[in-house]
Amino acid sequence: MAARVAEIVRTRVHNPEAIAEAARLRIPAPSVLGEHGRVMIIAADHPARGALGAGGDPMAMADRGDLLDRLCVALERPGVTGVMGTADILEDLLLLGVLDGKSVFGSMNRTGLAGSSFEIDDRFTGYDAETIAAMGFDGGKTLTRIALDDAATPSVLENTARAVNELNDRKLIAMVEPFISRWIDGRIRNDLSPEAVIRSIVIACGLGRRSAYTWLKLPAIDDMTHVLASSTLPVLLLGGDGTDTERIFDRWKRALRMPTALGLVPGRSLLYPANGDVAGAVDRAVSLL
Repeated sequence: MAARVAEIVRTRVHNPEAIAEAARLRIPAPSVLGEHGRVMIIAADHPARGALGAGGDPMAMADRGDLLDRLCVALERPGVTGVMGTADILEDLLLLGVLDGKSVFGSMNRTGLAGSSFEIDDRFTGYDAETIAAMGFDGGKTLTRIALDDAATPSVLENTARAVNELNDRKLIAMVEPFISRWIDGRIRNDLSPEAVIRSIVIACGLGRRSAYTWLKLPAIDDMTHVLASSTLPVLLLGGDGTDTERIFDRWKRALRMPTALGLVPGRSLLYPANGDVAGAVDRAVSLL
């Protein structure tokens, strides 16, 4: 990968327009759904929020060449339908030529930096709907944390609704990842109780003037029966940080039996498995679909 990273750097310096050209020439996915009628998207937008930890290593995602290598391995595996990331990562993948036939989702808000005093004030500094459409991508993803004790929350909801509207207007998928979040000992913590997850879902479902193209990205918790019964919007299940792989896979397996569960959108849990076998972890997750 070192030689390929060097080539990416040379291209960015001497021919930056090659990125737009690679997007123009990319073969799009025939459908966001895979051959199995399900979705398997690899998430890789964590670094832009300063969240580099995975599997107990606080700097696991700090080496970009290593991350790209892991992403290339994951995207080559049968059953993987797409990828989600920020512009820097998706443009690297375009230059590597690994996005043909894959669905692509742009991450839209990354301002809620991990561990910051302004973490809830998650403004939209990544992709916008106009650029997602211009790049030929399939949709955009928003992180929507709802802290009832933080005055920045109404702005978060308003900006998310605007993104949902702009994506819906272009018939692009709006992937909304909601949480009920709380300040505990000076840090934001997501409440993963069934009641809190359900509350986050019903709030997220009502954002925007249309919901025709809105999907949800939700944590897989132990009690998904009641959680997934709270909405008719398609749901993709996220994967966590990879510290408890067996529990994650068990939750996915049970949740995927529900009719609204369309597939998975894991990141660190598959890219940084404890045994280092990215291909094996991805294949195992695909087998659940």
